[in-house]
Amino acid sequence: MSTNRLFRFPKPAWLNNANTRTAGVYAAGALFSLGFFLFIDAASFSHSSRNGSEVHITFTDWIPGICSALGMLVINSIDKSRLSADSFSYSGNGVAWKARLVLFLGFALMAGGLAGSVTVLVLKYVVPNFPWPTLWFGVGNVTGNACIMLR
Repeated sequence: MSTNRLFRFPKPAWLNNANTRTAGVYAAGALFSLGFFLFIDAASFSHSSRNGSEVHITFTDWIPGICSALGMLVINSIDKSRLSADSFSYSGNGVAWKARLVLFLGFALMAGGLAGSVTVLVLKYVVPNFPWPTLWFGVGNVTGNACIMLR
């Protein structure tokens, strides 16, 4: 066993398959699009005449989704080879810790977006005790952000 491994158990061979990576890319895209679809569905239903409620989705409901999308963009924009780079392998010193800091900020944005959507759900829809069609606005926001974060 190699001494520089992080985990004790070896990685399964099927994870190194090109078809597995392709399926993972498609699954991530499906989760991302499903997350935005759920939120846009809730937003469009909140402004429909069939809503039957005076409560609508406002900009405060959009902020967690924006944070999650920005966090996803930040995480995907980092080159993975820079995370384990030596300090003199690229131009400038300390590239690895800078890349790790930016990666941490991206994950913090995504976690903050999910926590913000749960907060909006609880404070805006659950505490006033709205019935189900109105409660869907908050539930759609949370499930959309969870799909974006899981992608």
